[in-house]
Amino acid sequence: MPAKKGATEKTRLLETLKTRFEAHPERHPGIAWDRVAERLEADAGKLRTVGEMERTGGEPDVVGYDADADCFLVVDCSAETPKDRRSLCYDRAALDARKEHKPRGSAVEHASAMGVELLSEAGYRQLQELGEFDTKTSSWVATPADVRDLGGALFCDRRYGKGFLYHNGAQSYYAARGFRGLLRV
Repeated sequence: MPAKKGATEKTRLLETLKTRFEAHPERHPGIAWDRVAERLEADAGKLRTVGEMERTGGEPDVVGYDADADCFLVVDCSAETPKDRRSLCYDRAALDARKEHKPRGSAVEHASAMGVELLSEAGYRQLQELGEFDTKTSSWVATPADVRDLGGALFCDRRYGKGFLYHNGAQSYYAARGFRGLLRV
C-alpha cells in the first residue's frame, strides 16, 4: 500500500508542476514539458526536492535551460518568498553568533537540506524579468565570501516596480524574509 501512496503523490506532484508549467509559458519559451517530466521521473532525488519546494510554498517552475550544463533551471516562483522558509538568518555562523532571540534556523542550511541552491543576485534579477516577485517580502541571495567575511549578507526584493539588492547583518532575520531556491534538473 505505501508504494501506491507514493506513486499517487508523485502523480499529483507532476500534475501540479505540469499545470503551472502550462499556465506560465513566458517563463520557459521553447522548453517542452515532456523533456522536463522525463528528467524529473528519472531522478527520484530531484523529484523529492521539487516536492519539498512545493510543500514549503515555493510554487516551483522551470525558468530556463542551461545548455552548458545540460539542465533545466527550476526556481521558486511563488509571488512572495515561500511561507515555510521565512524568519531565518543567513547561515550557521550567523545563527551561532546570535546570543538570544535565535531564529529557527538559517537560509543556507535549509536550502542545503532541501537540495537547492540560494538564488544568486543575477538569478534573482532574471526571475524579476519574468514577473513581479517579493513585492511584500524579501529573499536572501547567495552572498560573496568577501561580504560574508565582514559579517554581512545580501537580500533582494521588488519595490516601486524594480528589483533591489540590499545588505544586512547575516544574523538578522525578519518574518517577511526567506529564501528562494534553484534546482538544476
